[in-house]
Amino acid sequence: FEITLLSVRHAGGTLFCEPIGHRQEDGDYRESWQPQGMSIEALSAAHAQAGAITTALGGHGVFGVEFFICGEDVIFSEVSPRPHDTGLVTLISQDLSEFALHARAILGLPIPVLRQLGPAASCAVLAAGDGRAPRYHGIDAALREPDTQLRIFGKPEVKGRRRMAVTLARAED
Repeated sequence: FEITLLSVRHAGGTLFCEPIGHRQEDGDYRESWQPQGMSIEALSAAHAQAGAITTALGGHGVFGVEFFICGEDVIFSEVSPRPHDTGLVTLISQDLSEFALHARAILGLPIPVLRQLGPAASCAVLAAGDGRAPRYHGIDAALREPDTQLRIFGKPEVKGRRRMAVTLARAED
C-alpha cells in the first residue's frame, strides 16, 4: 500500500501526522483516510526517512512525503514541499489541518501537539465534460450525516475531468 506522511518542520523541530492511506486513479488522488494501519516498525522507518529527507531539503512548513509500504519495507516515492491533496482528510481528522500546520510553521507560530480527532476519510468529487457554472446535487442529504463536511472549491468551469470538491467524514473509533 501507499501512504503520505505529512511532516511538519517548524521552529521546534519536526512533527509527523498519523499516516494517511490513499487511492489514486490515473495518477490522481481519489480517496484518502487517516490513520492508515501499519506496523510500528514500518512507521518508525517512515518517520526516520521523512525526517532525513525534509531536514536535507530545509525550510519550514508541511511536506507531503509518500512511501510504498511492503510488509516492513518502506520505500520512498516522492516529496511535495507543501500541503498535499491526500492530506485534505486532515480538514476533519485532526485539530489542526495541514493548512493550519503549514501556516503556523512558516510563520514561526507554536505547534504544541498534533491531535487526531478520530478515524476519517476524504473523497474527491469529480466532474466530467465541458461547461461553466457547475451545479451540485444531493448536498442536503450528504450533510445530514453526522461528522460530515463538503468543501466546494469554487471552480467556475469544467474541462475534461476536474476535481471540484471534496467530501469528508469522521468516526468516533
